[in-house]
Amino acid sequence: MKGITLRGLEVFEALAGTGSVAQAAARTGLSQPAVSQQLRNLETALNAELIDHGRRPMRLTPAGSLFLHRVEAALAELRLAQSELTVMDLAHLKALSIGIIDDFDDSLTPRLATILADSLTGCQFKMITASSHDLIAAIAEKRLHLVISAHTGQPLEGVVEHPLAEDPFMLVAPKGVDVSSGALPDPNGLPYLRYDPDQLIRKQIDGHLAHQIDAHPVPFEIGSHLALMSMVARGIGWTITTPLGYMRAHRFHDQLDAHPLPSEPFARQISLFASSDWSDDVPLNVAQTMRRLIKTHMIDPALTELPFLAGHLRILGL
Repeated sequence: MKGITLRGLEVFEALAGTGSVAQAAARTGLSQPAVSQQLRNLETALNAELIDHGRRPMRLTPAGSLFLHRVEAALAELRLAQSELTVMDLAHLKALSIGIIDDFDDSLTPRLATILADSLTGCQFKMITASSHDLIAAIAEKRLHLVISAHTGQPLEGVVEHPLAEDPFMLVAPKGVDVSSGALPDPNGLPYLRYDPDQLIRKQIDGHLAHQIDAHPVPFEIGSHLALMSMVARGIGWTITTPLGYMRAHRFHDQLDAHPLPSEPFARQISLFASSDWSDDVPLNVAQTMRRLIKTHMIDPALTELPFLAGHLRILGL
């Protein structure tokens, strides 16, 4: 198919998700003129107009909508294949234990387990899921070889950090609830649903927004992303979470509205932590695989659904 390039398909996917040349440029790392040229080349190669250029934000034409479905499926397969090839040779390992935050239970953890298991010949392999606090303690005490966790903000002696993704905080409310006033919802209205106080994500939210949320009563404290999202979907209250937590609750999305925080934006960092005594590239390879999995299965779908996250929800360390 002469004239159809992988870069052109990636640009088209980004434009379809954002409706903006500027945002597509930020997502793909190209200049705005390069984005426009890639789209023109693709439309010429297909002899079809994919985007209605006369509308802002840009909208797909009927042909573009049909083509997008195939493009997304093809790119997802290519990205997954790339991830599977990243960790090529772990046969020399006698044992590998890895801990992953439960944010990734539904989508990424099973994929990573499969990729690693395929590469581990004759190796004793252990994978657990736990909270960030528990995982950080485990890597510091050398009870696990690798940990994928939220960054606590504190340096760890003898541990090397490989940044994976920046996960910004955002406000999630029941569908149709007005939160457009430029401030957090009224304390006398729907209650603010908080994470359990022992969780790192709760401490990060409280540390940044204490002066704004102190007036809110604390009727509910929830330890599970899914339970929290289900309560918001039922109209019980609103909450502050991150896109990676929100994307786990996709079955509730038609009952939820996500918004940028009305205050100064802030984010948590997801990283891979490894002991500094590794003498090979295993941590680097696992980190690179995880970046690709996060991008393909969580960040790209999130940016398509929530374009206000462009430039904030992003892969780190590439």
